[in-house]
Amino acid sequence: MYAIIQARGRQLKVSPGAVVEVDGTPGEAGSPFTFDQVLLLEKDAGDIVAGAPYVANARVLGVVAGEARGPKLRVFKTKRRKGFRKTKGHRAVFTRVRITDIQV
Repeated sequence: MYAIIQARGRQLKVSPGAVVEVDGTPGEAGSPFTFDQVLLLEKDAGDIVAGAPYVANARVLGVVAGEARGPKLRVFKTKRRKGFRKTKGHRAVFTRVRITDIQV
C-alpha cells in the first residue's frame, strides 16, 4: 500500500513506516501530523484510486520525528567587466515525518 501526497508544494510517494522530509516546521517531535491532500492511492489488493484532484476521504497519518537542515547552498552572482561579485547562501529547514497509517 502506498500513496502519493502533496505536501508544501511537493509531491511525495509514501508508505507506512517510511520517513519523509517536509519543508517547514509543522510541529514538535512526537506530535501527530495529518496529510489531507492525497493525489493517488494504491490499496492492498492492487486497486489504484486516482483523485480529481484529491482522493475523497483519504488521509495519511504520521508522527513528527524531528527537524533537520539541508546542505549549505551557495548563490554566487557576478557581472563581467564590472568587478561585481556577490556571494550569499542558505540552508533549508526540513521536518522529518514518520508515516504510520494510510486511511481511506
